[in-house]
Amino acid sequence: MAFNLEKLKRSVIDGDRTGALELTMQALAEQITLETLINQGLIAAMSEVGKLFEDGKFYIPEMLISARAMQSCMDILKPLLSDMEARPLATVVIGTVKGDLHDIGKNLVRMMLQGAGFEVVDLGTDVTPEKFIRAIHEHHARLVGLSALLTTTMISMGVVIKAIKQAGLRDQIKIMVGGRPLQKSMPGR
Repeated sequence: MAFNLEKLKRSVIDGDRTGALELTMQALAEQITLETLINQGLIAAMSEVGKLFEDGKFYIPEMLISARAMQSCMDILKPLLSDMEARPLATVVIGTVKGDLHDIGKNLVRMMLQGAGFEVVDLGTDVTPEKFIRAIHEHHARLVGLSALLTTTMISMGVVIKAIKQAGLRDQIKIMVGGRPLQKSMPGR
């Protein structure tokens, strides 16, 4: 049976981890290129998942299940990418800001960035501005992702951004912020 890229995408979208892993192994056995597998299979599937979420057809649990299926496939492909000396697009430092212990959204973003070819340094939750600054320096990050779920911790995002400016890094790094209190009201969520 010939490898079917659409089946791989559907398995990831449906969160069928076992099916996605089997299809990934089949693709490797049939010498499908890693670029095709990742870009036209896994990333394309997660793009569709993002659209389903935007359209209100998927919620966070469905997105997380799909992202875990994709991540399982990426775990198989990462060593092969290393063997090819594939370089990440850039390094991203990501974390949930000081005072907030929520990480589901951050973890989803981390998995999607990794699947898209970024090296991601996940600092976890309750991260101080100083820890963000140290990690940016240490890992030569080009992007920093700040996450918050609580409206009371949105202020911490501003504190981190101010610390990045004071450290003289603002012109060298892009800043991405995300979290429930930053989104427009979405019906049913």
